[in-house]
Amino acid sequence: MAITRYRNRSWPTAWQELEDMSNRLNRMFGDATSDRDATSWVPAVNVEETKDELVLTAELPGMREEDVEIELENNVLTIHGTKEQEREQKDDRRYHLWERRWGSFQRSFTLPRTVNGDNISATFENGVLTVHMPKVAEAKSRRIEIRSESGA
Repeated sequence: MAITRYRNRSWPTAWQELEDMSNRLNRMFGDATSDRDATSWVPAVNVEETKDELVLTAELPGMREEDVEIELENNVLTIHGTKEQEREQKDDRRYHLWERRWGSFQRSFTLPRTVNGDNISATFENGVLTVHMPKVAEAKSRRIEIRSESGA
């Protein structure tokens, strides 16, 4: 029995019909891109800014801290690592659907001059990498007092 993704068919669109046709052709002739896609993936990343820092979070499900490396060179932050394939081939096991990605990845980000590269830190918890990039003091906003020229 094949397990398939549920789709609400009440209002089929042209895109749904095109996707269905593509899926039928892939089942008939085999998916030519499956080998390439299985070993290349890009983790989802968010970058947010506070008044004191930039915070980058990357989703790395199924990975451990030792599987990931972070480098900073010429103001370019690079995150790379390798996720091992977890699928085991056994005589009594058949896979009907395999969408989980594995293999090497690399993401690079050019940091603004406002980031203090010497104080970047990172944590890894529950498959989420968090990189804290503090701003240099000059980049933090501050209030400037306005004085009158008359000196009163």
